[in-house]
Amino acid sequence: MKINLRRMNTIFKYLALSFFSVLVLLLVTSDKSAQAVVRVKDVAYIQGVRDNQLYGYGLVTGLQGTGDSQIFKITRQMAVNIFQKMGVLISDSDFFSKNVAAVMITANIPAFARPGDKLDIIISSIGDSKSLEGGVLLQTALQGADNEVYAVAQGPLSIGGYNVEGQSQSTRKNISTTAYISNGAIVEKEIQASILYGKSLSVVLRDPDFTTANRLVDAINNLYPNSSKAVDSAVVNIIPPSDFQSEDTIVRFVANIEELYIKPDSIARVIINERTGTIVAGENVRIATVAVAHGNLSITISEKPEVSQPNALSSGETKKVQRTDIQISEEEKKLIVLQEGVTISDVARALNVLGVTPRDLISIFQAIKRAGALHAELVIM
Repeated sequence: MKINLRRMNTIFKYLALSFFSVLVLLLVTSDKSAQAVVRVKDVAYIQGVRDNQLYGYGLVTGLQGTGDSQIFKITRQMAVNIFQKMGVLISDSDFFSKNVAAVMITANIPAFARPGDKLDIIISSIGDSKSLEGGVLLQTALQGADNEVYAVAQGPLSIGGYNVEGQSQSTRKNISTTAYISNGAIVEKEIQASILYGKSLSVVLRDPDFTTANRLVDAINNLYPNSSKAVDSAVVNIIPPSDFQSEDTIVRFVANIEELYIKPDSIARVIINERTGTIVAGENVRIATVAVAHGNLSITISEKPEVSQPNALSSGETKKVQRTDIQISEEEKKLIVLQEGVTISDVARALNVLGVTPRDLISIFQAIKRAGALHAELVIM
């Protein structure tokens, strides 16, 4: 029996190529399944790296007669103080203008913001101003909770709406007593923020969960062995290796931690908003075996008055006679049995057979929970 070595070599190359193709396919599939999980930076943050709130009060000028009225004395006093700082001697009783409004300014300053950075600000009317349309905010200091000034705001307002009224009619779009200025504030002072506390840092989960915290610890220890431990369901404490203890390398260490992938866990929960008829259910919701039937009883009563007309040449009188029509209808619905362990998608598919509306579905979920067959937390807003 002769063996064709060239042909056998070709077959082995084909099998090797096929095996390599299958291996690549498995790796790609495994990589895609890894993509289903989320990055640490999307579900957690580094403790100490957060925004801070700033606020201030000032004056908006240039309004077209829609500013504060004269009975609002704070506006007049603030305007007089500004004029006096500029060397204009004027008293409170001499100032009459409806083109000025007192406002509050709020903003969020992010961590590590440096002097010269720009912030977005929100302006809201304090007094009885009808509209801030066309106004310009005068320079206003923005301070933090420690009463230190961290930014200065100024600029023309954008309200994204209008408020127009006449003698007998008015029309409005959006809220014209609240305005917005993009990049309307300049940072003047940096708020100190620290990542390392001693030799450690902490990662805080936005949605505390013991299972998620344990998975995060496993992911970090796989990359940096014995470097992290969970303090509770929200905080994971990390001691960076000696190579990442300096200020020059800690940023790289934090970036490596944020790029890790974990699969967050969540509590089985059904959220119900009765006002809007909205239902949101998580994928872990399970239902025990239960039978559901849903039907509507409708009773309609209508009054139809009729006229009773006597015959010709008779001595009778024309009268109005009441006629009552009563109709009762009850929708016939099937009895649906939901088997134990079904998912929320199976429940929705089965209840759609009943033809239920979202508001009917709310009542059904409440009844299933009362029967003890809903293995999830039911939250009613």
